[in-house]
Amino acid sequence: MSRQTLKPIRLAVLISGGGRTLENILHLAAEGTLPVDVRLVISSNRRAGGLQYAHEARIPSAVFERKQFASDEAFGTAVFNSCREAEVDYVAMAGFLKLAPVPEDFAGRVLNIHPSLIPSFCGHGMYGHHVHEAVLDYGAKVTGCTVHFVDNEYDRGPIIWQQPVPVFDDDTADTLAARVFEAEKESYPHVLKLLAAGKIHVDGRRVTIVGR
Repeated sequence: MSRQTLKPIRLAVLISGGGRTLENILHLAAEGTLPVDVRLVISSNRRAGGLQYAHEARIPSAVFERKQFASDEAFGTAVFNSCREAEVDYVAMAGFLKLAPVPEDFAGRVLNIHPSLIPSFCGHGMYGHHVHEAVLDYGAKVTGCTVHFVDNEYDRGPIIWQQPVPVFDDDTADTLAARVFEAEKESYPHVLKLLAAGKIHVDGRRVTIVGR
């Protein structure tokens, strides 16, 4: 896929913490190897470190804390109204820890990356080190990361891409997390490139990569 032939997709990135995935996306976009135009960064935490990356890149940002809203639906409405105003093509959740129900006009346009091979070690409360500790406690020999479309259940939407990562006998949650994150840094940009090239086809829960 030549970058000259790909029109950048307009993207909103949703974060809750340090923003390492956002940093990776912005870095690749700046060097011209990832065809995305990040139009908006939304955080569910006003103290999220990732907001600094948006500030440094001069990207508009917004903060919506769940406690400010009476319901998940009201919270989601605020989040996706901002995405509409930014006229984005897709929304990329990147360590976003709150449930924001996806409205009908954004169905199939919201992505997430999870640090395990879904359907294992996923669901409500399974994020960050909780996932890696669960993998180690279970004695799994392989883990990885999953990029998937988002529906209105945690980690339930159609799977787009998975990348396996070995689990070593001497792993800790920290060492395993670091190795899985390296896979995430490859997987999310890969999927965004496929979207920009129009190569992802969805039929129910089945996602097909066309012409790869």
